[in-house]
Amino acid sequence: MKFFDLVALIWSNLARRKGRVALTAIGVIIGTTAVVLLVSLGVGLQRNAESQLGGIGDLTRIVVYPVFSEGPVVVDAQGGGMPEQTAPLNDAALASIAALPGVTAVIPQDYFQAGATIKIGRLEGGGSILGAGTEDLANLGVTAAQGTTELLRGTVIVGSQVAANFYDPRLRPGQEPPAPPDLYDQTLNLELMKWMEDGTVVTKKVRARVAGVLAEARDEPDWSIYMPLSEVEGYNSWASGQRINRNETGYNTVIVKVDDVDNVLDVTDQIAALGFQAYTPQSFVQGISGFYMVLQMVFGAMGAIALLVAAIGIANTMTMAILERTREIGLMKAVGASNRDVLAIFLGEAAGIGFIGGLGGIVISWGLGQILNVIVLGYLAGQAAQTGAPPPTGAVATPVWLPASALLFATLMGLVSGLYPALSAATLAPVTALKYE
Repeated sequence: MKFFDLVALIWSNLARRKGRVALTAIGVIIGTTAVVLLVSLGVGLQRNAESQLGGIGDLTRIVVYPVFSEGPVVVDAQGGGMPEQTAPLNDAALASIAALPGVTAVIPQDYFQAGATIKIGRLEGGGSILGAGTEDLANLGVTAAQGTTELLRGTVIVGSQVAANFYDPRLRPGQEPPAPPDLYDQTLNLELMKWMEDGTVVTKKVRARVAGVLAEARDEPDWSIYMPLSEVEGYNSWASGQRINRNETGYNTVIVKVDDVDNVLDVTDQIAALGFQAYTPQSFVQGISGFYMVLQMVFGAMGAIALLVAAIGIANTMTMAILERTREIGLMKAVGASNRDVLAIFLGEAAGIGFIGGLGGIVISWGLGQILNVIVLGYLAGQAAQTGAPPPTGAVATPVWLPASALLFATLMGLVSGLYPALSAATLAPVTALKYE
């Protein structure tokens, strides 16, 4: 039997029993709709979460810390201190990290470890004074909203939120607070303070020009005041009263930049293998992605249960059809139809029911997905506006492979469900079939 003749015969047989075919296909429609819609919901939630988490920081950045011993704390001249590092983040360690595949930059950082007040005109403010061991902060993955990212001696580069820390200490009750100042190209007066053993405070005044204001990064740079690392080291030496030896004490923090997000976790593991602590936002993002992958599998399994029930319905429908058409099967064999022809007809009918149900399920799931997107996005957008979070990108997202896979699976499920009834029909003896009442 030719292929197109077979398809025409299958379609004719299905059209003769529209009601039964429709009722059987409804089960497949429900199962396919459940699979596509639930998995699309999982994909949409994952994409939305990843887009929201993209704002937690640069995903190609790794923050490296030394590992500290559990021994006694080393006290400095200011009365403070910290445990000794078991493996200091010194220049040799930085060279080892820089040699790792995929690493594009290794930038040591050091915080100013004493008090500081920053003044501009009548306003006073503060911020985290941070020394960076790079001539250009662009190597940290930040960009400038004003000015430059080049870090030169005698200049500072401030984060996007530093200006919000300034206030007027002479403001009287009832007066309107001043607006945040435009810090770009302004000269900041820094008053550094250290406390002596007798309780007296010694100050040191420093002036620095703001060479650039960084664009918002939603991370540590937003609240930081960057200086060249050598200057901050000098101020820390003044504050502690002793010279800093990096070969012994190492750096407190090192920023490692990686060439690609896909390589970040591998580089993080290699840094940990060198004996240091390493953290990257990408590990958190991967954990969230893994959770949503499991969620998609659970959603898909729930829909698959409905498809399994539909498969039993197809098998039942085909079994009943064979009982009703036993004489027809005998007649087909009497006029020359082979077992293979009979098998192909009944398998085609079962697969056709699965195909029709799968196609209907895809169309319905797409429509329900659009409705769900409108409802959920409206709700989430309102929540985002209240919390100041970025607006959601979507609640339901259907990748191209999902409807195609669902249609193929529904068709194959129908084919498998009709296998036993079709084999029963193909192996019927013509004489017995013709005698069947």
